[in-house]
Amino acid sequence: MSAATPASQPDMSVMVGSLAFANPIMTASGTSGHGSELAPYGDLARLGAVVVKSLAPYEWAGNPAPRVHPTPQGMINAVGLQGAGVQRWIHEELPALAATGARVVLSIWGRSVADYAAAAEQVAAIGSAVAAVEVNLSCPNLEGRRGIFAHDPALSAEVMAATAVCGRPRWGKLSPNTDRLVEVAAAVHEAGAEAVTLINTLLGMVIDPVTRRPALGNGGGGLSGRAIHPIAVRAVYDVHAALPTLPIIGVGGVASGWDAAELMLAGASAVQVGTATFADPRAPWNVLEQLQLWAAGEGITTLRQLTGATG
Repeated sequence: MSAATPASQPDMSVMVGSLAFANPIMTASGTSGHGSELAPYGDLARLGAVVVKSLAPYEWAGNPAPRVHPTPQGMINAVGLQGAGVQRWIHEELPALAATGARVVLSIWGRSVADYAAAAEQVAAIGSAVAAVEVNLSCPNLEGRRGIFAHDPALSAEVMAATAVCGRPRWGKLSPNTDRLVEVAAAVHEAGAEAVTLINTLLGMVIDPVTRRPALGNGGGGLSGRAIHPIAVRAVYDVHAALPTLPIIGVGGVASGWDAAELMLAGASAVQVGTATFADPRAPWNVLEQLQLWAAGEGITTLRQLTGATG
């Protein structure tokens, strides 16, 4: 396919709920650092948004090493959401990131509903430097109720309602490790989420052949990368089919322009690039350029017409 002429370039702008973005390509939380770490590899302002690694309302050390292990077509990690906390991030990381001109989305997490509320309250004082808040619901719940927040529609809705104090559009990042995904998506939307991010990692484990013990210090971890892409496509498709007015940010195994287009055709309004960035820090820009070239070659005039257009 020959390169498109400037006159044939598609309109790459998209809407995610109430927010407009110059294009649909974003970084995925946990894969591009807490600030401007990717700036040496590309212009962060060219991306639709930079979604920073999830932060709690307090400093968190994360899990014991080793934390990351390669797998066929991906990786497994148990980093454990290490971070300095929202307040330190505001003072130490946000200024440099904002100076790049990037559109910033802050991901928050907690181990209780009160933690999420506290993180959201800290975000409220930031100002216009943060466009949206992605609420990472794929965390263990330690409030006397077992399991993961995103596996329980009522708990997920409770967290989403508690984060309204942030004063910004909120996206609920959901787990694929449940058969209640559509139900959870509906619950968080009703509780105030403008959009949902699909999907987070899949639960997995790798055994070291030498030690015959789990390869990660925490035992199990989250599987990501190319291997989970079809699962992400199915999750986006199912949620869009059931809740067609709910905006979706698709994520999972995106490493090419077609991967991004596939998620949009399944129902996503925007797409995040994650694990591919570990192999090539320029991956988000490569995906953006490939998507633009593919759309131009297909005669697509605006990327927004792709959303949910499969079938």
